[in-house]
Amino acid sequence: MPPGTVYLTLRGIRKSFDGLTALDDVSLDVDEGEFVCFLGPSGCGKTTLLRIVAGLEEPDAADIRIAGRNLADIPARERNFGIVFQSYSLFPNMSVARNIAYGLECRQWRRDDVRARVDEMLALVNLAEHAGKLPHQLSGGQQQRVAIARALAPNPAVLLLDEPLSALDAKVREELRAEIKDLQSRLRITTIMVTHDQHEAMEVADRIVVMNQGRIEQTGRPVELYERPANRFVAAFVGRMNVMRDVHGHRVAGIRPEHVELVNGRGVDDDCRTARVARAVFLGSITRATLDVDGQTLTIELPGRRDDLVPGGDVAIRIPRAALLHLDGDA
Repeated sequence: MPPGTVYLTLRGIRKSFDGLTALDDVSLDVDEGEFVCFLGPSGCGKTTLLRIVAGLEEPDAADIRIAGRNLADIPARERNFGIVFQSYSLFPNMSVARNIAYGLECRQWRRDDVRARVDEMLALVNLAEHAGKLPHQLSGGQQQRVAIARALAPNPAVLLLDEPLSALDAKVREELRAEIKDLQSRLRITTIMVTHDQHEAMEVADRIVVMNQGRIEQTGRPVELYERPANRFVAAFVGRMNVMRDVHGHRVAGIRPEHVELVNGRGVDDDCRTARVARAVFLGSITRATLDVDGQTLTIELPGRRDDLVPGGDVAIRIPRAALLHLDGDA
């Protein structure tokens, strides 16, 4: 299928648990070779949606098609989806190579083909020298690489990742998400990943689906969601957002911390305000400060170390009109 062709179609997906709505009429198209992230807080329905796509959860209503083929009566094991969970789910008494081979053997691949494919997958995830080890002899990041290799081995139509990095420490998580993005880009496999981590979603996704309370709030490229959020929920969940009242004619407006400017003196235009520094934290590449402005709290982020942001002191800031996001009327 040519790039940009719709490959996976979700229509009217509904699901309730004990009378509580988990998914409320969710519809979405995913293109061939696209990397899509379901992003949202705990309980928003993102994992339930992924499990329904995978065939692991029965929907109350749904129309799910892949390349036009209806998946309604096709069980999970026959959908040809590769799935990676938060828990690595590796067989503890099987070697790394045997873990990767398992799905191929279940599909009755020829022995020589299995061996060649396992070698290919081990090289793909840079674990060739660990083929004979058991899972407990590997680090968490290495175990998740094995799980990814196992999911990719049978040439799945779609790769589904359910919070695959959340059990790892921050440094390993950052390294592995870059590897996942690189793998997906090279293989051009249609991929859906569930995450609650906005930075993770923005780094790896071609498109992000922001979910809240069982509904899709907004779908778009990372830069679109960041620069043009549809409402206050998206504005606050994707990146940091200051929400302010009665500023420059807006009843409710948002501005990103990095767009607030520190100016010398008291400023010379209507965009300027006097603010009191409540807190300032040096974070290495930036300094993040919390300010009190006309009785409202405002967060600003400035490059490098700023010794002029002293708690209790006054500073002059500019809130540029062009950087404001109109949020009037949003809940």
